Amino acid sequence: MQRGKARSYSTVLGSELARSELGRAMHACRGAIVGVALMSCMVNLLYLTGSVFMLEIYDRVLPSRSISTLVGLTVLAGGLYVAQGILDLIRGRILVRIGTTLDEALSGRVFGAVVRLPLVSSGNEGLQPLRDLDSVRSFLSGMGPSALFDLPWLPVYLAICFVFHPLIGMTALIGAVILIALTVATEYLTRIQSVGGVGLAAHRSDIASASHRNAEVLRAMGMSRHLMMQWTDINRKYLSGSQRTNDVAGGLGAVAKVFRMALQSAVLGVGAYLVIHQEATAGIIIAGSILSARALAPVDLAIANWRGFVAARQSWQRLNGLLKLLPPEGEPILLDPPSQRLSVENISVIPPGDERVVVHDVTFALEAGHGLGIIGPSGSGKSSLLRALVGVWLPARGTVRLDAAALNQWSAHSLGRHIGYLPQDVELFAGSVAQNICRHNPDARADAIIAAAKQAGVHELIVGMREGYDTQIGAHGSVLSAGQAQRIALARALYGDPFLIVLDEPNSNLDAEGDAALTRAIRAARDRGAIVIVVAHRPVGIEAVDLLLVMKEGRLQAFGVKETVLGQVLQRSPHPSPIKIVADAGAAKP
Repeated sequence: MQRGKARSYSTVLGSELARSELGRAMHACRGAIVGVALMSCMVNLLYLTGSVFMLEIYDRVLPSRSISTLVGLTVLAGGLYVAQGILDLIRGRILVRIGTTLDEALSGRVFGAVVRLPLVSSGNEGLQPLRDLDSVRSFLSGMGPSALFDLPWLPVYLAICFVFHPLIGMTALIGAVILIALTVATEYLTRIQSVGGVGLAAHRSDIASASHRNAEVLRAMGMSRHLMMQWTDINRKYLSGSQRTNDVAGGLGAVAKVFRMALQSAVLGVGAYLVIHQEATAGIIIAGSILSARALAPVDLAIANWRGFVAARQSWQRLNGLLKLLPPEGEPILLDPPSQRLSVENISVIPPGDERVVVHDVTFALEAGHGLGIIGPSGSGKSSLLRALVGVWLPARGTVRLDAAALNQWSAHSLGRHIGYLPQDVELFAGSVAQNICRHNPDARADAIIAAAKQAGVHELIVGMREGYDTQIGAHGSVLSAGQAQRIALARALYGDPFLIVLDEPNSNLDAEGDAALTRAIRAARDRGAIVIVVAHRPVGIEAVDLLLVMKEGRLQAFGVKETVLGQVLQRSPHPSPIKIVADAGAAKP
């Protein structure tokens, strides 16, 4: 996992196709891709049916007035058209399944990268990687790949036109050159705008999502209009860029379509000129017109689907960059559950995407059954230290160990079973109360869920709800009060009896009953041999701990037995401060 200088995902380009995860996923579909190529070969050969049929009608049937020949040619052409339709249908379905297979192979990996991305980068890409995967899948499932498979047949069709007559071939060649020039112009004129549009779309989505989550704040403080003006400005820029892109792509597409129709008429005119001078037959007039139109159809189709191709290519590059930035996490050897010690060895912490050190050279150790309170003024690095202790942020230097093993010797899944974490900003997920307590583990036992709720002192509150543990809490726990959400999040942290429990201001929204339940939960966890670390700005938060650590400006100021450290803090603080307030209140406890 990279740190500090990790680049924003939207600016990272992918590695070579053959070495990328997407390339390997596509390589796994090589059999289907080869099948599509072979079907495209057959389909394009069958596209000659119309030209050959018209050529035979004018040059063989009409001069001979043979009904049997006409019937035979009609039946043969009908059979070939049916075969062409079936092959085209099968080709389209295979392409859809290639897109689905790619999505199934990468969706879990991309989702995992979306979850890890905020931990290594300061960018605001949000769900853009998942939208990028959708863009690639949609392109593979559409008409774009068919046009790309048909493009190599352009020289074949042009060669047949030259066989009819060099003048017909030259007319079709000039038309092809002009259409290819239009395709290149489309690519050049839409590329830059498409790149900028992705960033604007992501910014627009971020503002809307944040406004939806904080609707109460916007309403109560009259901020809706200001956010609406900001969103409208971003949306106007996005729509303006999208309009310019559509105007360019649509305009060039319309020009290409009209030009192809005009070219077909031009071939008819050239054919008529050749017939008048007895240099070609009447059948060549119609056959040449049909064949030239068929030769240029893939170019026309490519122009029509060019915007999707450009979007898919940019999405492919961004996904390659993301997966390269966040390689798959390995599965280390499964270690024994930690049960003895937490060691913090001279760690310094830098937030993702930043270069500023917020925690400097912190060292301490805790034994099983210890409870540590961390106090200090706002911005002193307390929460950043906790993120390093639970493995959310990797230290820029130094090591955090459980027993003798550094945290990076554990996989995230196996380590998570031994850690209970309650962040400062509580976030619950849509689902039932029970699902949130058991961390959405489908194999969780009911008795373990209830035990965690009882440890957190929230069991009676839950059974008092309309549907008890099956109560749906809505997105972000919207049906719960802040205090209820914090207590359920505490139960989630206690679920499974983890060895290391880290609580960041766990009583910020609690009443007296919740404070008492929190104190009992901390003591019970320590009694069973767990290590509990609590960040608190209120004295009740450190009531059940035996050790205290004081942070200031990212540095450890004091560490030791709670009463001793409190006495040191009182002596150093002649004027009231956040540290002194906690110290005074803590010292007053019996």
